[in-house]
Amino acid sequence: MSILATKKISKHFDGVKAVHNVSLEFEKGSITGLVGPNGSGKSTFINLVTGVIPKDSGTLTLSDKVPIEVIRRHDMFEFKIARTFQAVHLFEQISVLDNILLALTKRGLWAAMFENNTKLYEERAREILEKVGLSEKINAQAEELSYGQRKLLEIARVIAMDAEILFFDEPYAGLFPEMVKKVSAIIKELRIEGRTIILVEHNMDLIRELCDHLVVFDSGEILAQGKPTEVLARRDVVEAYLGE
Repeated sequence: MSILATKKISKHFDGVKAVHNVSLEFEKGSITGLVGPNGSGKSTFINLVTGVIPKDSGTLTLSDKVPIEVIRRHDMFEFKIARTFQAVHLFEQISVLDNILLALTKRGLWAAMFENNTKLYEERAREILEKVGLSEKINAQAEELSYGQRKLLEIARVIAMDAEILFFDEPYAGLFPEMVKKVSAIIKELRIEGRTIILVEHNMDLIRELCDHLVVFDSGEILAQGKPTEVLARRDVVEAYLGE
């Protein structure tokens, strides 16, 4: 069953086809990998689908409902879509716990401070931080965390949003091997819970380990898609991705 589909999504910058007529379907409860050389359109595609930048054309459909013509970032909560970024986005000057509380309440910073169900939200926040291995950092300021811990906190914020569709844009970039294992374990658990995950990643071993479906971007278009082992064996994919 398709939980998310795009139809001819496009974005051009000064005549350059960053994303051109991309039509994809994402199955509920699956992990789909998006790969391709730098500048191939992967992150731009995610930015379009999550409303970070406006599309030029195309539609988004959720669970076979009416196609959405205008994709706005502030609609993502309603659509049950959440995402991480290549550059980690956190509230630097507040605690790890408060970063999660903001995501749980789905409200602005000031409004969240006066939330009536504080105890209930705090219990859930502690559960999420335990899940990602940050319980010992609960009272630390976000800016005090290491790079890997910051990545985990952003993932924790995404989990707290209780979304059904999760976009992870290069969550492994710059991580040490032990942290890579931890992030992989979190992603696998999210799939077991029934979440739908779209993963941008350059490490093909991780793609083979995690993904049910693989999409290869090249010059803003889809070059190939299918089962990871089959797609990665294609000569045109090797040539496009590795430059061979």
